[in-house]
Amino acid sequence: MKMLLRISHLFVVLLLLAYSVNGYTAPALFKIEKQGASSYLFGTVHVGDASMKGLPQKVTHALDNSNQVVVEVDISKLSPLQMQQRSMPFMLLTNGRTLQSELSEKNYQQLKDYFAKKSIDIAMFSNFKPWAVMLTIMQIEFQNAGYSDKNGIDKQILEYAQKHNIDIAELETVEQQLQMFDGLESLSNAMMTDTFEQLSDINTYFITLVDAWKEGDMQTLTNYYHTSFDNSQYGQQSKHVMLIERNNNWITQLTPKLEQGNVFIAVGALHLVEQHGLIKKLQNKGFNITRL
Repeated sequence: MKMLLRISHLFVVLLLLAYSVNGYTAPALFKIEKQGASSYLFGTVHVGDASMKGLPQKVTHALDNSNQVVVEVDISKLSPLQMQQRSMPFMLLTNGRTLQSELSEKNYQQLKDYFAKKSIDIAMFSNFKPWAVMLTIMQIEFQNAGYSDKNGIDKQILEYAQKHNIDIAELETVEQQLQMFDGLESLSNAMMTDTFEQLSDINTYFITLVDAWKEGDMQTLTNYYHTSFDNSQYGQQSKHVMLIERNNNWITQLTPKLEQGNVFIAVGALHLVEQHGLIKKLQNKGFNITRL
């Protein structure tokens, strides 16, 4: 299992769909059509490097032809302080539990050693849930590699929509996104083990994937998807909590919008893939979907 591919739709969803990429050298944009109404679907990456600054022309063209942009969460309407105030209650342990009590002795020591090398006292995180600490670790590693949400595609799409007065709608609240991690809390040790296994090779398990997204290399991304969501208990539970349940909820919200048309949907690219992905679900509802 590859935790870096799986664990955060808030920061790093990296994958696109399992479609042929012959002739494509740019991120995939899809057109959705039904009974004369047309819209767009775009799989995004939530963090990026300097080379990802500026949306592709085909994406801005699609945005210009849309009356509404639909994203997972509209982070543009929240200040950093508001984000912290709304997030913190979900990230903290209660009832006397501590980070150390939630992890195996081996995982806690490994985590302690990691922070010590960065001159960070692990005591700062004693009241945080393991998944919240993992998100912190990944942010540190991505920033060290030159990636941040500042150049993430989602943020750029929101900025473009605001600048051009395009209506923005969200599929979830910050609270709903954070609650999903509690569905994986019983497998905290598995999450931590996977994280540390992959941190030693971030070039392979992160940068290579972002490069594949830039080039529209669906095959590379698809291979990582299948490796990530394997048949283990953790692989299957994380897929159910982070993808299947949310995609089902999103389809209910998106279907009436798409039947009206002129909507631009921008969500983490992992949500588009395979039998539980948005593309397959929309096709099952009679929408025709083509890659632009």
